[in-house]
Amino acid sequence: MNIVFHRQFLKHYKKRIKPNLKLTSKYSERLHLWEKDRTNLTLKDHQLTGDKPEFRSFWITGDIRVVYKIIESDTAKFYDIGTHNQVY
Repeated sequence: MNIVFHRQFLKHYKKRIKPNLKLTSKYSERLHLWEKDRTNLTLKDHQLTGDKPEFRSFWITGDIRVVYKIIESDTAKFYDIGTHNQVY
C-alpha cells in the first residue's frame, strides 16, 4: 500500500509524535503492521461516522489515532495524527 501524507498530518506528526521517542517507535511499529494487514485486530481499524464517513482510523496507542482515507485501490492518504480529541 502506498501512503501519501497530507501536510496537516506531517505538521501534527512533527509536533505531537516526533518529540516523544516511545510514540515514534510505536508509530513505526503500527505503521508496519498496518501496511502488512490493515485488518489486524491490534490496530482497531474502523470506518468513521458522523461528519467524516469517508475516513478511516487506526490506533497507535490507546489514545493516539491516525485518520486516513483510501484514495485508490493501492493508495491511502494520511490526514491527521494525535489523541482522540485532537483528530475528531
